[in-house]
Amino acid sequence: MVEANGAGAGPRYGERPVVEVRDLAISYGGKPALKDVSLDIYRHEIFGIIGPANSGKTSFLRALNRMNDFNAGMKVRGSVEINGKDVNAWQNVYALRSRIGVVFPLPVGLPLSIYENVAFSPRLRGIRRKAELDEVVERCLTRAALWDEVKDRLDSLGSLLSGGQQQRLTIARALSQEPELLLLDEFSIAVDPVTTMRIEDVLKELRAELTIVLVTNLVQQARRLADRTAFFLTGEVVEIGDTEEMFEGKVKDERTTGYIEGRFG
Repeated sequence: MVEANGAGAGPRYGERPVVEVRDLAISYGGKPALKDVSLDIYRHEIFGIIGPANSGKTSFLRALNRMNDFNAGMKVRGSVEINGKDVNAWQNVYALRSRIGVVFPLPVGLPLSIYENVAFSPRLRGIRRKAELDEVVERCLTRAALWDEVKDRLDSLGSLLSGGQQQRLTIARALSQEPELLLLDEFSIAVDPVTTMRIEDVLKELRAELTIVLVTNLVQQARRLADRTAFFLTGEVVEIGDTEEMFEGKVKDERTTGYIEGRFG
């Protein structure tokens, strides 16, 4: 694990958190999904979230990006602040989302070429010069470990790529927004183990530039990547701790040990 307040890409625990969540509760049609969650996420941190199905992990991510706006039955109570500003204070939700990249379990590419998938957001920001767009596309595809595989076929449809390549394309597209925060929701279920490891290497490098929240159904992936890990269970945060210490058995709740060791979930 990277030392707190260390130089380089490590988490900045001495600073104000990038994400501050207080008493966050979420329900769908009156059924609770998340119960009074409070936690902080710091700059240049990979914050892992683990837990069995229906623990509220994805609902938590949705609240960070105000994706509840798409679901009339999703009710949110409590506060979520990103860099000191409540997400609900943004009158332009698209301006908020431009600062938060999201990668879902199944890659959802735009029905466009590989090039245009990545250039789409920069165009919306007003970038028009082809040379500048070319630079953005190459940079984002390189950061997503995809450039070498697609540089000679950028005009091909993104949907024709393999599953693992499409997953990395969605990461490149998220990075083209120049986000401060990157949310990943169980990306590894859509790709093979070799590609998963490649993406993990990408995330380790990206931590130097932004903050990452990683929901994973693979506890060992959390151990490999996360600086700190939160264990969610039935809508509650059982505990949050230094990842390596948690996997070494230094936990506050035996349910955490039970889940990490595979006794349930």
